[in-house]
Amino acid sequence: MIRRHARTPIMHRVVEHNGVLYFGGIVAEDRSKPMKEQTEQILERIGALLAENGSDKTKLLAATLYITDMGMKDAMNAAWAAWFGPDDLPTRATIGVADLGPGTLIEVVVTAAL
Repeated sequence: MIRRHARTPIMHRVVEHNGVLYFGGIVAEDRSKPMKEQTEQILERIGALLAENGSDKTKLLAATLYITDMGMKDAMNAAWAAWFGPDDLPTRATIGVADLGPGTLIEVVVTAAL
């Protein structure tokens, strides 16, 4: 069975299938902030969406991070490492992109188990 959650005008934020949650791209609410703060905001949003859908960050399976400047990767990693426990890290890919929209430095896509 497929269940769709958190509809937006163009997509569902989360789709559930066979005990797995698939998240659409998540960006920071305040895009005027620097990389570390945008990453922290995104992780908070992910945590809230996980909780709303019966999961938590220890059940994250995979993450793809799109960033506009690979020179900011250390700031992103600082927020990332602070949010996770040492044993709960998902698989991860970080991809440099040219543009994510005005002020958006990072967009994160995750998959999690229920």
